[in-house]
Amino acid sequence: MRDKGVNAQGLKDLKGALRRFWQSIREWKIRIIIAAVLSLISTLLMVFGPMILGMMTTSATESLKNQGVINWSEINFLAFILIATFVSSAVIGYIQGVVTSSLSVLYEKKLREKILRKMRRLPIGYFDKTPNGDVMSRMINDVDTISVSFAETLTQIITSTTTLVSYLAIMLYLSVTLSLIAIVAVPISTIFIARVLKKAKVYFVAERETLGKLNAIIEESFSGQLVIKANNHAGRSIKSFETINQKLYKESSEAHFLSSLTFPLTHIFLNLAYAGVCMLGGYYVIIGSISIGGIQAFIQYLNRFNRPITEIAQLSSTIQQILAAAERIFDFLEEKEEEPEVEKSLFSQIINKNRKLQGEVEFRNVNFSYDVKPVIKNFSVKIKPGMQVAIVGPTGAGKTTIVNLLMRFFDPNDGEILIDGVETKKMRRDEVRDLFGMVLQDTWLFSGTIMENLKYGAKKISDEDVYEAAKLVGVDHFIRSLPNGYQTVISEDSDNISAGEKQLMTITRAVISKPTMMILDEATSNVDTRTEQLIQDAFSKLTKGRTSFVIAHRLSTIRKADLILVMREGNIIEQGNHKELIARNGFYAELYNSQFSEDV
Repeated sequence: MRDKGVNAQGLKDLKGALRRFWQSIREWKIRIIIAAVLSLISTLLMVFGPMILGMMTTSATESLKNQGVINWSEINFLAFILIATFVSSAVIGYIQGVVTSSLSVLYEKKLREKILRKMRRLPIGYFDKTPNGDVMSRMINDVDTISVSFAETLTQIITSTTTLVSYLAIMLYLSVTLSLIAIVAVPISTIFIARVLKKAKVYFVAERETLGKLNAIIEESFSGQLVIKANNHAGRSIKSFETINQKLYKESSEAHFLSSLTFPLTHIFLNLAYAGVCMLGGYYVIIGSISIGGIQAFIQYLNRFNRPITEIAQLSSTIQQILAAAERIFDFLEEKEEEPEVEKSLFSQIINKNRKLQGEVEFRNVNFSYDVKPVIKNFSVKIKPGMQVAIVGPTGAGKTTIVNLLMRFFDPNDGEILIDGVETKKMRRDEVRDLFGMVLQDTWLFSGTIMENLKYGAKKISDEDVYEAAKLVGVDHFIRSLPNGYQTVISEDSDNISAGEKQLMTITRAVISKPTMMILDEATSNVDTRTEQLIQDAFSKLTKGRTSFVIAHRLSTIRKADLILVMREGNIIEQGNHKELIARNGFYAELYNSQFSEDV
């Protein structure tokens, strides 16, 4: 029955998970202590209930035996104490529940905030390697698992432990011999339960991991419906989902089946003990070793004795789920972050001296690799202020990587990148990115109005600035033709506007920020020829006097570039303007002529 994919070790580090979990909640230790004390008091008050009932029974039988009538004054007094005990326990238990529930909500809030802050500090490379659905599963499912179970588990641990110890102490007080029967049953059942839970924890850990994979598949399938249907891939997509879903079903079934065995196993041994106590206890009452009220109280305690043991046994599986979820969250929170920012940027000093930014960019002997395979090798080029630089080459040549390095999404393994003579590593990342307006091939618009999308990331931008930028790009007429103009709400998937219109809006968004430099990464790949010409005209105006970088596969769009860098396998193999490179009749000419012949 055991799945081969299940990690036989269960949690990677049980002690480590417990330690990290405690460190994450220790700031609320005072609340935890208050909750523990309240739970302890509430439980102790409830524990004395059977003892008082036994005293009432003994009082009634003894008074009838000695006096022939029931001593109602004593019975009423004991009844008053019993009611007061139960009411006090209920009130204190309610207060304790409020404390633990508020603690659970606070902890959930803190975890989600920490995950979100962590996402902002992680390098882009992490998200290239990790499915979005897995990260979402940690933030939603794993946090929910901890939040929902944390308060309840904390209360149950205190309540069950206190109840078990209290019941055992009172049972020993009533009869040591009868208590031994119950005590012997506990370790025997515990041994069996421990073995069962050891197997169960393996499947609980695997269940969390598989759930993350399943969420990743669901997220990819949902966002990629158009591609799936266009390629008739629905059948294989469903099959892939069913495979992971079946794996999750098996792991969940195994985990919950094994954890559910704790209750019947506990009952088997404790019921045997219960039968033994009833027979021996009856004998003790006959010979006068214990009062009838005492045996009544003892049987009630024994009958309830299995409840805290069962709860503690079941809590073990719940704790395994909490720790498995916590381990996934803590592993994410401990992922390697981007290199720390410099405390005081040289770039800020330049700004403070009122020096005008020139936009000079230089790559000096830059080397970079994502994993082991080098992507950029000994890359060097100096770009003068105001130049329009085109980067061309076959797929995988390193064009987009150059832009990623320039924007400090990654830092070079070796070499330097300088802007106006200042190394980018000595600048803050937000300062570097503020210098650039960036338009990518993959458009991204969020659910909201067009005006909100166009102002995204801009600082102190008026509506008039938005209108001016939209006119420059040539999208103002289209926006105003929509039913609500700039207040038109874009749907979550942006499917109420075309791909070309989305690209025009992302370009407008870049224009609005009035950046010192521009980056266009295949920015016109999703628009028609006429729209492309409009964008080219707009960028001719926009990039005038600004350093700009253009990555393009359509070489006809970069013929007016001041400098064309031709890349192959991470190296610049040719550079110059269009005429110079065509006259050289090298690799660029080969690429250009092949596209020209295809266009013809």
